[in-house]
Amino acid sequence: MSERTNEIPALFGSMVFTEDKMRQRLSAAAFEAWQECLRQGRSLDKHLAVEIAGAMKDWAIEMGATHYTHWFQPMTGFTAEKHDSFIVPDGHGGILMELSAKELTRGEADASSFPSGGLRATFEARGYTAWDPSSYAFIKDNTLYIPTIFCSYSGETLDKKTPLLRSMAVLDHQCVRILRLFGNKTVQHVTAQVGAEQEYFLIDKKHYRQREDLMLCGRTLFGAMPPKGQELDDHYYGAIKPRVAAFMHELDRELWQVGVLAKTEHNEAAPSQHELAPVYSDANSACDHNQLTMELLKKVADRHDLVCLLHEKPFAGVNGSGKHNNWSISTDKGENLLKPGKTPSQNAQFLLFLAAFLQGADEYQEMLRCCVAYPGNDFRLGGNEAPPAVVSVFLGDELTAILHAIITGEEYVDVTKRKLEIGVDLLPEIPQDTTDRNRTSPLAFTGNKFEFRMCGASQSIASPTVVLNTMVADALCQFADTLEKADDFPAALRDLLRRSFTEHHRIIFNGNGYGKEWLREAQSRGLANLRDSVDALPAYINPKNMALFTRHGILTQAEMAARCEIHLENYCKVTAIEARTLLDMARRHILPAVSRYTDYLAQAVFHKSGCGVVAGARMEQATLRKLSLLNDKLYDLCEVIDLHLHKAPPAEGDLRTAEYYRDHVAVVVSQAGELINQMEALTDAGFWPYPTYAEILFSV
Repeated sequence: MSERTNEIPALFGSMVFTEDKMRQRLSAAAFEAWQECLRQGRSLDKHLAVEIAGAMKDWAIEMGATHYTHWFQPMTGFTAEKHDSFIVPDGHGGILMELSAKELTRGEADASSFPSGGLRATFEARGYTAWDPSSYAFIKDNTLYIPTIFCSYSGETLDKKTPLLRSMAVLDHQCVRILRLFGNKTVQHVTAQVGAEQEYFLIDKKHYRQREDLMLCGRTLFGAMPPKGQELDDHYYGAIKPRVAAFMHELDRELWQVGVLAKTEHNEAAPSQHELAPVYSDANSACDHNQLTMELLKKVADRHDLVCLLHEKPFAGVNGSGKHNNWSISTDKGENLLKPGKTPSQNAQFLLFLAAFLQGADEYQEMLRCCVAYPGNDFRLGGNEAPPAVVSVFLGDELTAILHAIITGEEYVDVTKRKLEIGVDLLPEIPQDTTDRNRTSPLAFTGNKFEFRMCGASQSIASPTVVLNTMVADALCQFADTLEKADDFPAALRDLLRRSFTEHHRIIFNGNGYGKEWLREAQSRGLANLRDSVDALPAYINPKNMALFTRHGILTQAEMAARCEIHLENYCKVTAIEARTLLDMARRHILPAVSRYTDYLAQAVFHKSGCGVVAGARMEQATLRKLSLLNDKLYDLCEVIDLHLHKAPPAEGDLRTAEYYRDHVAVVVSQAGELINQMEALTDAGFWPYPTYAEILFSV
């Protein structure tokens, strides 16, 4: 065991072309020039790209790589890659192994089959990838992976990484402006930091292959609740079963090799549910690493005859899976700007960054809800296992009381009995974490970061991070514009804090987000309650939100509208796939199976009646009546689903079509699922054609 433990430092990042490897393999001048490009955000000179490409290729070949790929993140929410070998002809019948500067820095991909939301015509197939030098290349499956952005021939953004990088740059600039106002002349850059807690289910591959809904939809469309679920809380943080432990150990090693800081793993609330959490890193790396994590979860599970389910609600009635996006901001000197400081001036600075977050969350609450809106998450949000669809911020009693004192001008006395004064150098120490966590809150302050708990397990964390970065940067920009003009900085700061906290105090809620009374209170506060994706997604084309992203150069209006269209179209297609899948399972398997069982029951009634044992057929008669009625109802609902699908307009990303699929198709699919659940509970196990929840959830 000790030898294996000693291997881990050498194992970590062994398949990554890290800064240390670049320092070893590049000339000193080239290495310094590369770092300067990163610091200044400039593109690489051609001669520098040539040297880096050669060094990267040599290292990759030494590590066993034969191919390279530009690895990008289109609007599908997944990653994409096209592999090319290093080989080029040498002109003498042999080959050389090369990676040119052009091949490193730029690639061409057929973009016609990726979602574009109307940004480009189908026949316009050309798309370009461009190397992101701020994200390290890595080797996986004997291929060198080069992280890239993805854009169209005419420059439109077609991916999730480009807006993320832009939002990080904008946040960096606005944070530095604020720090300069507090006399900080040493910090040059501020970086958004993210840690994404990933929840997932592990089930036996045998059962997965027996459920068409799991294979095609990622979730079960029906399933009667087992006699035991998660009500005993015995799985949560319980002892990890050997088969799962073996999976987790292999997963850790795979992740560590490619530089993912996998740290924490445990059983989650539902049977067969688990969680993995990394150490924080810069937002760009965190997003890349989470995409890798989701991919490797599935790949490693397959080796253990398991299937990893990332759907937000794979099993109705039991806990769903989220992804908590822990967000903070840190300077290049290692200071966390969301950590309450120990000196008065730091506290004033902290309060200003806190005010920026609250102001951004309040002004762009619809955008925060929108960035986590997609079909899978609709089954989870507001279900008393995840935050409600209403966006609010939990601060805890101590910070809320401090804000109240600032707003009202009333006296506040801290734990050391010092009176609160509002000024740059007169604030007392603010406690870092004096209140318990609130797991019902969409946005909870947890000592030195905000935990965005609305994200779903399967989604890319890029879009939520873009919204967080941009909304805070926008507020900081407004603050800096005001304070830079001030003749009396302490007085201007005091007035700004009081005004911002007063105007946006409604977004703070420390109570139970699951309670119905909170929804009523939220409505009285004027907070938005966008209950599903169809209600939430139009926030993309809200003029206020478009103005936010365009004025900071994150996305154009056309790119915002395209994202709205892409997500609405995806909603329609996912709903249609689920409806067609349920029709197939019901018509080809469930209806015939229940018909066979009711025939069996009818024969039993006939035989018992013929023998004069009428009283002995009560169970058969009662079950026969119930199942026959349910079977007829299911048949009728299948006809209704079929009719709705035939009448549905083409899924082209417009709001009316999405509303049709929500209000007609999805509703009837849910009703059919409830009928099937009742039928499963009454049907002999020998006749039922699919594995039950009990078999699936308790077999690993």
